Amino acid sequence: MISNAPPLKSATALSGTPAAALTTSRVPRLVLLYIIFLFLPWGFDLGPLAMSPLRLYLLILTPFLFVNMLRGEYGRICLTDILFILYLVWVSVALAVNNPEMVIENSGSTSMEFLGGYMVARACIRDKESFLGFCKAWSLLVALTIIPVLIEQVTGNAILMTIADAIPGVRSPSDNNNTRWGLERVQVVFAHPILYGLVCSTAVPLTYVALQGQLAGPQRVFRTGIIALCTFFALSSGALLAMLLQFFMIGWSWAFARMQARWTLLLIMVILAYITVDLISTRTPMRVFLTYATFSAQTAYTRLYIFEWGMVNVWANPIFGLGFQDWVRPRFMGSSVDNFWLLTAMRYGIPGFTFLASGYFILIWKVGRKVFDKDTTLLLLRRGWVFTLVGVCFTLATVHIWSAPFSLFAFLLGSGVWFLEQNPESEAVLDVSNATESLRRHPVYARVLPLQKQMHLKPQETTTRLKDRRYMRIPTSNRK
Repeated sequence: MISNAPPLKSATALSGTPAAALTTSRVPRLVLLYIIFLFLPWGFDLGPLAMSPLRLYLLILTPFLFVNMLRGEYGRICLTDILFILYLVWVSVALAVNNPEMVIENSGSTSMEFLGGYMVARACIRDKESFLGFCKAWSLLVALTIIPVLIEQVTGNAILMTIADAIPGVRSPSDNNNTRWGLERVQVVFAHPILYGLVCSTAVPLTYVALQGQLAGPQRVFRTGIIALCTFFALSSGALLAMLLQFFMIGWSWAFARMQARWTLLLIMVILAYITVDLISTRTPMRVFLTYATFSAQTAYTRLYIFEWGMVNVWANPIFGLGFQDWVRPRFMGSSVDNFWLLTAMRYGIPGFTFLASGYFILIWKVGRKVFDKDTTLLLLRRGWVFTLVGVCFTLATVHIWSAPFSLFAFLLGSGVWFLEQNPESEAVLDVSNATESLRRHPVYARVLPLQKQMHLKPQETTTRLKDRRYMRIPTSNRK
């Protein structure tokens, strides 16, 4: 899925330009406002609607961005765009069938959070510079949350939510703090520690991989360590699983850098491991996975029962799902479903799940199949983005997300659509013509040392075009 070209020791941009030279990277203003609002734990009522700064921001912005996308102002409409639109339409249909009294409020909030987050990224992150700007801003913002994390770890008080509660007319998410391993599970600004851990885990590959060559090595490692510490203090098995998986992929990419088929090999090993566990174990591979992917056996079996009974409900209501109606389960089980993918199928039926999951995996697959071997900056940015989304995918199989983290999930997907339009080889050809034109305008003699590097030609092309000459005389009209 990810390009099998070996990573270079130093990140280089298009046609040999060092990646560190991309000083023009900047975070788009709409993206900067988005990630700031994402971390504001302020809730308030706007008439009958429960609002937050992020929801209000997206409510104002999304219609304009959506119309512009349909007009083609953000590149061609891709299959993922269509599938996500169909997903939101099906959400409305499923709720209209199951909960007609809730269709406007709930489908509206789902559309604003998901489509809004997706559209902000889709519209504003369109090239390497804007994606790098987002990665730098996101990495820094997540790392800075270590300050309220340490305060909350020592005092047990989510300081930012306490400040929000002191503002008249404003409320913060409920306090779900509890302890694990004798430590406080921090939530900082989100409704649950699980959500904070998931949000932090998304910044690990975007810092360590995508910002290679953009931050000094020690600074990049230190910031990644701070982000990993923030993720750890959430003490969520789902977030820790995502982070460990991301670190594993980073290590695999480094250890087998010279192997062309390293990702194919990894996929084959995963399939063989699944088959082996299925053959030699008295438990199903799902049971084994949940046992080692959670903090306790009780949690593992709870999630296993949720999956089994959740699928019973999916097959009983395959088209329109259950909406927000109660689901069938044994009396000893609670009502929560700690599996985003499963709950999507339960609420909106198999079509709703298919539209969302297909848009997700098709986008990652297409981006992963792009050939960026001649542009190491694009290669690193794509790798960091794919590692992030793969980690999120596994986490969502063990937790449910809502509100701001749900919007962030859509934002991260939208932030990678621009990769589909990149073609480094055609840009390299354009660079050759530009270099030739600049040489024609040069006074009397143009000395090209080395011409291969300036014109971005392969060694054999350089030899052919210059006929083994190292210097090239260019006549001009001003020559005396």
